[in-house]
Amino acid sequence: MGAVITSIDRHSPAERAGVRTGETLLSIGGHPVEDVLDYRFFGYDPNPELELEAPDGSRRRVRVKKPEARELGLNFQTYLMDEPRPCANHCLFCFVDQMAPGCRDTLYFKDDDARLSFLMGNYITLTNLSPREVQRIIDLRISPINVSVHATSPRLRSALLGSRAGGESLEAMRRFGAAGIVMNGQIVLCPGYNDGAELQRTMEDMAAWGFASCSVVPVGLTRFREGLPKLRPVDRETAGQVIDQVNAFGEKCLERCGTRMFFCSDELYIRAGRPLPEEAYYEDYVQIENGVGMLRSLITEFEAALRLEDGDAEAAPYTIATGVSARPFLQQLADKARERTGAAGQAVAIENDFFGHTIDVAGLITGGDLIAQLKGRDLGARLLIPVNMLRHGGDVFLDDLHVSDVEKALGIPVTVVEQDGFDLLDAMLDRK
Repeated sequence: MGAVITSIDRHSPAERAGVRTGETLLSIGGHPVEDVLDYRFFGYDPNPELELEAPDGSRRRVRVKKPEARELGLNFQTYLMDEPRPCANHCLFCFVDQMAPGCRDTLYFKDDDARLSFLMGNYITLTNLSPREVQRIIDLRISPINVSVHATSPRLRSALLGSRAGGESLEAMRRFGAAGIVMNGQIVLCPGYNDGAELQRTMEDMAAWGFASCSVVPVGLTRFREGLPKLRPVDRETAGQVIDQVNAFGEKCLERCGTRMFFCSDELYIRAGRPLPEEAYYEDYVQIENGVGMLRSLITEFEAALRLEDGDAEAAPYTIATGVSARPFLQQLADKARERTGAAGQAVAIENDFFGHTIDVAGLITGGDLIAQLKGRDLGARLLIPVNMLRHGGDVFLDDLHVSDVEKALGIPVTVVEQDGFDLLDAMLDRK
């Protein structure tokens, strides 16, 4: 029980109260501290009392003076104050199982940790939650919880997740909904498994259980599926059928409770060859992290930024490198920028030779594919790439090449662009 304090923030409430590095935090306000959830929840209160244990085993209590919601300022060996909980499932569509060999170790780790769902927005299956942990989430009112649902038929969900717990953990969703815990869901659409009548059942159950929102995304299949179950990709016809089915049910939800609740990802619209919905469809982009409305948001922001421009811009020619699916949209934006400002640019689609051509999103493009497909081409004076090609907070591609490696190989500066239309226009106009 408890966690050793490894450092204390300067001028924090804990430092002013005399808490010392090396002590173990045992409880806050009389509540035992097992992990970051207890620390964050019980540390929220004003003026909490901490129970601390020194390295020699002696214990003391310290009252920390602070306003409600102010951080205590304690740091521990790991962010969770514990080890992350790995996924014990064997999902038919798991992307980690389809990773190329030889990548960095972190890319093969599958987490399924409810604490990361609350703190970082990760999607989890709930299959490794004990009854006690389910009750703790309810007692602490931990929201939101992001759930990888996929199906609500117990037998089908167990088959999709490769675990008997897949069906058993549906009860946790019912309990969370009954307790008022906010849940967001995700359905990875696998043709022949959870489409059609099964998709309808899943949406109806999720609506009844009180989910706040849910994205429907097509299964991603790489070329590294040797020994894995056979799955077929979502084709044009299937994508269209899914869009019609999801939107029809979403309209009923909208009439009944003021939200459509279920949203199709941009990728489904692209595969179906259909135009993206207008901005109102996305309801403040509640599922944008799952690729729902990402392109519409970018387009809307870009056009707003472009309306503020007046006159020609002195910008060197540029190339935008992106995935096959987003290339037509980015080329349209580049054309609009040229008409308004004179800045000349092109969007180039990078085929995913690393994972296979069925993967067409920008976020899975490697540095090696960028170099191989752009070397020797007329790229202008600058290369723009979206930030989601890189490891979060870094400059490393999935194949461990750095941005500097791409710059050296292509002999051209690379500008990393945020997922933001204003930032994209600034990059086009060479203002970054």
